Formats: sequence, structure tokens, C-alpha cells
Amino acid sequence: MQSIKLSYPIPNPVPGCPSNGQVLAIGDFDGLHLGHREVISRAAETARKLGAPAAVMTFHPHPREVLGQDKYVRHLTPVREKLDLFAQAGVDTAYLVRFDVPFSQISPSQFVEEVLIPLRVNTVVVGFDFKFGHKGSGNPDMMCELAAGRFAVEVVRPYCMDGIKVSSTLIREHLERGEVSRVQQLLGRSYAMTGTVIHGAARGRQIGFPTANIELDDFYVIPSNGVYAIRLELGGESFAGVMNIGTKPTFEDTDTRTLEAHLFDFSRTIYGEAVKVELIEFIRYEQKFGSIDDLIAQIGRDVEQAKRITGHCAEKAENGVK
Repeated sequence: MQSIKLSYPIPNPVPGCPSNGQVLAIGDFDGLHLGHREVISRAAETARKLGAPAAVMTFHPHPREVLGQDKYVRHLTPVREKLDLFAQAGVDTAYLVRFDVPFSQISPSQFVEEVLIPLRVNTVVVGFDFKFGHKGSGNPDMMCELAAGRFAVEVVRPYCMDGIKVSSTLIREHLERGEVSRVQQLLGRSYAMTGTVIHGAARGRQIGFPTANIELDDFYVIPSNGVYAIRLELGGESFAGVMNIGTKPTFEDTDTRTLEAHLFDFSRTIYGEAVKVELIEFIRYEQKFGSIDDLIAQIGRDVEQAKRITGHCAEKAENGVK
């Protein structure tokens, strides 16, 4: 898949744009959840029928961040991960459009004439609630009118689960409550974050549960403070473990949040290594304990619960580990 960065004003035509047209799915696609995947799948299917390339247009920074909603500085899927997921979905070209104040102020008509027409689209695929143009004043019906027969517009109906529309906002709300199992259902995969293992205070090792302190490499939406069963990917291998997200209230009084992962039956030194953490299931909220002994006892219970959740004991048996 090729990735092309664009900034407004966009050249007409866009260099390298296919002369015979392309099918374009449009959206921010933060999280690339099941509803987003429905839109992209429709574009890929239409592209196959037409014998045309399948393309995606997405935006960076997040439009709501530019419009003053600070919480959207953090993402469910940073750009590089989003592009990887596009490629896995069979997209031929991803257009990454810089979303800034001038771009936010163009009219729906300008969006069609100055953005879509230069891309030589023959079909545009959007979700039913897609908005475009200044203050979101354009909708799919308006896009059909503005297309004026020059390209087709396909509108994908809402993707619902248990009668509720799947959305990035809904996923963020579940993460705020630590409900990663529900997030996994909405995404169609585990929620994951990537980062680098860094040095910490080594308290975990001192109390018998050594941890890998993880510094995230992008601005992720971080779930609620608490303890989670996890899978950690390192150098092509996957390890079961338990991770605490929070401020370590038993040891210190701080607002700084950390991610500390304890991996089962693991003794390697991995400082500086790149890792990916998949959150499997929420175990409990972070709490302050009256003593270190109380904390150690609770961590022991967390570890046993996480082993059951991740099937670690079964894995050991299958591998002949005693």
C-alpha cells in the first residue's frame, strides 16, 4: 500500500492519481473499529467490481483536536498503526490529509470541487453519519447533490452491536471505565499500545514481582487506572502477563501514570526493547494498600487470576513446562 500526504490547497489533479478513477472511503477511522471496517470493506468490494484501486482518505491531526477538544490529542490508533490496518484491509492507497484551521473552514462545495475532484474519484464510500465542510455542514445527501453525476456516493448504514451503534466515542467511554473486554468486541481485536521498556524504581523486583516499565511511543487513549491481564509482544514472541496502569498510590503520592507489566516465567533483561501490549481483560481498579505485605498478597492473587484469563497454566502444560 502506498501512503500519500496531502495538505490544503490540494493540487489538481493529485500527482500519481489513477487516471481511470478510484474508489475512496473517507473518515477519521480512529480505532478502525467494526463500523469503520464495514466502510472500508464496502470500498474494497466496489473497487474489485469496477476494476479500480481501493483508497482511503483519513485526517491528521484528529479534526476534533484542531477544533479545541483536547481529549482527542490522544488516539485509539496512532497514524502509523492506522496505516498498517488499512494495508491489512486490502487498501491500495491511503491519503493522509493534514487537518488544520484553513482546511476546517472550507465549504462542502469546496470539499467536493477542491479535494475529491482532484483525486479523480469515481465512487466515494462514507458512513451514514459522515460530515464534511465547515462546521460539519455537509452530509451524504449533500455530497450526492454536489457530485452532480461525476461520481457515485455509497452510504454505509450504522454498524450496531446489542442495539447500540459502534463508534470511537463509545470505545473511549469503555476504556475510561477499564472495560477492555467490551472494547475488544467493538474493535474486533484486542486494544493494544506500543512503547519501549525503560528503567523504573525497581520496586517490583524488590517485592518479588519484577516489572517492565513501558514508555508509550505515541499519544494513546490510556484505559482507566487498574490491573489488567495482558499479552506482550516482543521480538516476534508473545508472553502472558499482568499490568498495572496507574500512580502507585501505596508507594508515592503523584499524578504521574505509569504502565508496569509483570510477565510470567520471564527473566530476560529487555531495557530499550520495543514492545506491544494487548489488554485482554480488566481485573481490578488500582487501590492504596495499608502495608507492603497487603500489596504483595493482592499482586499474588492478580497474577493467578491473570494466568487463568490468559491460559498461561495450560500453555505451560502443553509445552511440557513444570
